[in-house]
Amino acid sequence: MILEGIVTTLGESHEVNVAPMGPLVDLAMQHFTLRPYTTSTTYRNLKRSGQGVFHVTDDVGLLARAAVGKLDPLPEMIDAPGIEGRILTGACRWYTFRVASLDDRQERTRIEVEVLQRGTLREFFGFNRAKHAVLEAAILCTRLHLIPQIEIEAEMKRLATPVEKTAGPAERQAFEFLQAYVQSYTGPWAP
Repeated sequence: MILEGIVTTLGESHEVNVAPMGPLVDLAMQHFTLRPYTTSTTYRNLKRSGQGVFHVTDDVGLLARAAVGKLDPLPEMIDAPGIEGRILTGACRWYTFRVASLDDRQERTRIEVEVLQRGTLREFFGFNRAKHAVLEAAILCTRLHLIPQIEIEAEMKRLATPVEKTAGPAERQAFEFLQAYVQSYTGPWAP
């Protein structure tokens, strides 16, 4: 199963990279598989250092901003135990990991990782349709160059309904942020 979350890694100069990612996981969460593209900062950092932190969070505003690379300022973080890494203090759970194997023969890599330590910072809020809609919209925003504009606009309109019906202030703000991002997108749309 894919569990959406956020991965933090450190660059050569110890700058933090915060990236949404959906690894393949099992319920035990002892090992999981990351699949970043070879063009991503996460891939380069993991290939270099072989370590990082995976976070489970219900903060859809953070997921939305991370998905489109608009994290200024960076969220609050603390040092991760046992590795050179950073933990997002607003996450629900965190898992430090070490790369066990890395296959980068294709554009989308396959990185098997072993969980070293884990921790809980706060309880998961619970299920909410608006949170899920924002998550889907954030994922959609990472694919604007792959999907025709008319399909993006139709999907954003569909996702607006659960936000309108079930959102709190944080979900509304995150969805509005993503709507504005789609409207301001200047890159090439898919044919």
